[in-house]
Amino acid sequence: MKILVCIKQVLESASALEINTEKKWIADDDGSIEYRMNRFDEYALEEAVLIKERFPDVSVDVVSVGPDRVKDTLKRALGKGADNAIHINYPEPQYDPGYIDSHTVSSLIAEYAAPKQFDLIFAGVMSEDGMHCMVGPLIAASLCIPCAVSVIKEELNREEKTVTADCEMEGGMSEKAILELPALLTIQSGINHPRYPSLSNMLRSKSQKILTIDSDDSDKFSPGKKGDTVFSISFPERATDCTMIDGTADEKAERLLGILREKTLIK
Repeated sequence: MKILVCIKQVLESASALEINTEKKWIADDDGSIEYRMNRFDEYALEEAVLIKERFPDVSVDVVSVGPDRVKDTLKRALGKGADNAIHINYPEPQYDPGYIDSHTVSSLIAEYAAPKQFDLIFAGVMSEDGMHCMVGPLIAASLCIPCAVSVIKEELNREEKTVTADCEMEGGMSEKAILELPALLTIQSGINHPRYPSLSNMLRSKSQKILTIDSDDSDKFSPGKKGDTVFSISFPERATDCTMIDGTADEKAERLLGILREKTLIK
């Protein structure tokens, strides 16, 4: 049985971020920005590794689309228990440096996965940067396989070749879906507890070769044909001001009451 996990490398949010001069992505001219695995994808990878631990004949592959730096994230995935790593080399487009749209990513992954006959494909429910929730369903549509999204519990039945998925819905509700294999699941956070990479696996990942597939389809996915493009990005505008009140407790309380009366929030 073969499982494919789609992972993405995202910006480390703790880094000091600045917008580039084109106003289209984050500036990283000096290479000081740190990157890591998308947290939702960590849950997807962990779910695949848990299945592998239950069934010894299961193999877990991880795939990621992006420039050469994503190999660091793929090596971390190997350290977490994946067997093989595939890097679909897609250099950052000049028209949107740093951004690869969901259609491009899903098309490249589907093109790779189509002849491999994976039984299960896992992906995080969304990426932390784009939050589009589109890559997983688009891959499933391209491969013409069933898909369940926002999965909070899954149960594999190898005899019947099905997977049962509990999917999170709005209002605290959930629905249960039974999918015939092959199938794709997008995994919600909280379904498991992602492990840290083991020392033995990390040592193995340093010497393990990552399969690199060079993409020469840049023109195919250029703006105006397929996918989408970024016009501009910006930091959120400050909507309200914060007023700090100094003094003793009584002085603070008196000042706060005065502010609330000025705002006609109390009489």
